[in-house]
Amino acid sequence: MEMSVIIVNYNVKYFLEQCLLSVIKAAKGLTVEIFIVDNASTDGSREWLEEKFPDVKFTWNKHNPGFAKANNKALDQASGDYILFLNPDTILPEDCFQKCIQYFNHHPEAGALGVCMLDGSGKFLKESKRGFPTPMAAFYKLTGLSTLFPRSPVFSRYHMGHLDPANNHETDVLAGAFMMVRKKVLDITGGFDESFFMYGEDIDLSYRIQQAGYKNIYLAECPILHFKGESTRKGTLNYVRLFYGAMAIFARKHYGGMSSGIFSFCIHLAIWIRAFFSAIGHLIRFILKSFRQLFPVKITYHTAPIVVGNPEGFQRITDILRQSSRMKSDPLFIPISLDQNGSTGPFKDLHSLLKKFSGKEIIFCENGLSFKDIIQHCRTLPPDTQIRICAHNSRSIVGSDMTISGD
Repeated sequence: MEMSVIIVNYNVKYFLEQCLLSVIKAAKGLTVEIFIVDNASTDGSREWLEEKFPDVKFTWNKHNPGFAKANNKALDQASGDYILFLNPDTILPEDCFQKCIQYFNHHPEAGALGVCMLDGSGKFLKESKRGFPTPMAAFYKLTGLSTLFPRSPVFSRYHMGHLDPANNHETDVLAGAFMMVRKKVLDITGGFDESFFMYGEDIDLSYRIQQAGYKNIYLAECPILHFKGESTRKGTLNYVRLFYGAMAIFARKHYGGMSSGIFSFCIHLAIWIRAFFSAIGHLIRFILKSFRQLFPVKITYHTAPIVVGNPEGFQRITDILRQSSRMKSDPLFIPISLDQNGSTGPFKDLHSLLKKFSGKEIIFCENGLSFKDIIQHCRTLPPDTQIRICAHNSRSIVGSDMTISGD
């Protein structure tokens, strides 16, 4: 067995369906086993997924034991030379696994790989490569100094902002959304630490991989989509508290002594600073909202999405939108164009339509397109474009802020 893919699901059956369809295509030509551990979903995940994917190994927990325990449960059964911990709200290109394994084969010092992740607007997700949360790195992040100086090797150490995301790099921390690890390394380090509640499991495992003498590698040449990266409300105090809790566990475990105390002080100070700026932000938004209510400006939006694909895919997308009562007007259709090599050509009409209309919702239909084609074009779209994906023969459409089903 060359690879074991482990995905933990919790009430995201439509995302997981699209993810699995991309995983199966990426696994072509390899011996790959896929494990899904469901943490007591209540959205009908079992009825939606089990029959559609008979070759997938499902585990249906009766309660939610948490992210780390669910992953470890599948890890105990995995037999692949490489283990991929993967989030269900991701889309992979067809050559993803081949490129990662090829890198491992040429770099025996690499213990784990992460990849370039794009959010649901095609923007680079900074958590694709990170530094360890030292007291000062965490303080700079939570106070917003890393945002003010995004390329500083000092202030932006947490997200390695000084490293070009377009190039491969050795990094400290890999994201648990896509973390491929040699099985022999996990035999040394063990799996995720189950004492972490949220936001810390991947940091802790990355640290232990380095301690075992291996390198963590950020692989820029294999971008994926990670839809929910942009929807996490990281500016809220609740996030800050959860982040602090995870970092505090990490500090107590790996730093100890005075460093742990300094870390705790810095984080608490950062929370108060973040609370102050959050209050200012709420006040500004309240003032702007009140101003718009007093002096309304009429804006005409094109509410129908733009569908990119072939005629068969366009018809399927239209049917799904109609059945879900989501469609307010007929969508715009952009047929794919092919060059002499059979790959997709430039979508000139797509970019001109995005400039013409205020609506920026695009549905890429994997009919005549590949997942790799879609991801590559997502990187070129204007800011704030809302990207949706519908895989070939699927009856669901997923995006960062919504899911639609035609069934």
